[in-house]
Amino acid sequence: MSSPGLAPAAWRRSSYSNTNGGECLEMAHGVTGLVPVRDSKVPGPVLVLPASAWRAFVAEVWQV
Repeated sequence: MSSPGLAPAAWRRSSYSNTNGGECLEMAHGVTGLVPVRDSKVPGPVLVLPASAWRAFVAEVWQV
């Protein structure tokens, strides 16, 4: 997906990010059916996942 397709995205940083350069991510809302994810330290390349794949990932992480 090109950057113009992410124009409606509202980026939100992980609550685990801090000012010490923690290894965290940002995800975006506002792109129907997709969840864009990027590095919070260097917001360059974006990984765009189907919303269903993001939900499955989060569900698996919370089980650990």
